[in-house]
Amino acid sequence: MINHEQLSLFEERQVMYMPRIGIVGGGPVSEVPDLHPYHGEKMIWIGADRGNLTLINQGIIPDYAVGDFDSISEKDMKKISDHVENIDKVPREKDKTDLELAIDRALSLGTDSVYLFGVTGGRLDHEIINIQLLYQLHSSGAEGAVINKGNWLELKTPGKYTIHHDFNYPYISFVPLSLNVRGLTLDGFYYPLTNKTVPFGSSLCISNQLIKKIGTFSFTDGILLLIKSRDV
Repeated sequence: MINHEQLSLFEERQVMYMPRIGIVGGGPVSEVPDLHPYHGEKMIWIGADRGNLTLINQGIIPDYAVGDFDSISEKDMKKISDHVENIDKVPREKDKTDLELAIDRALSLGTDSVYLFGVTGGRLDHEIINIQLLYQLHSSGAEGAVINKGNWLELKTPGKYTIHHDFNYPYISFVPLSLNVRGLTLDGFYYPLTNKTVPFGSSLCISNQLIKKIGTFSFTDGILLLIKSRDV
């Protein structure tokens, strides 16, 4: 099961009556963790294109299938059709990626917590935009996380946040997604900071660690990517 620390950064925004939603993209299967611990949280599952096969092959039936399915063979498409009741098939020529369409579907269901799997590895252009889609989720009032076998990523805007020690992810990094992140303060970390401006492209906040069970980080301006990692 998912432990408390892994979910702690979502707790402040979760409403008990709103569903958690897991979206599985069509990225390399080697990047996708065992999904059953998250399935135990009774999430709604959405498969984006080949992500439906990843879910089905792990024994989890998607609640919704979204995509143009242009990379799916007839045999695999039949497999998806045989298992999934709700299929949103869209034209190949479109203005949004299959993952963004899956996010649109998730938001239409009413949620404040979305987990993205199968969105890293493979093509770098897809991976970069998939991570940036966390901003769209945040702007829509939902908190999102990109999760693969060794990393947990979240996007943060200015504020103060609590972070719990998690033995699954001992390394914690902060990466600016704006030209500058201003006023960054880290408390309870091996490398603390106080009111620091961190420019885009700086490696200053890579591979930090908590020295307490609970730490805090805050900043006053910019967009920040929080990355919790482990060696795999």
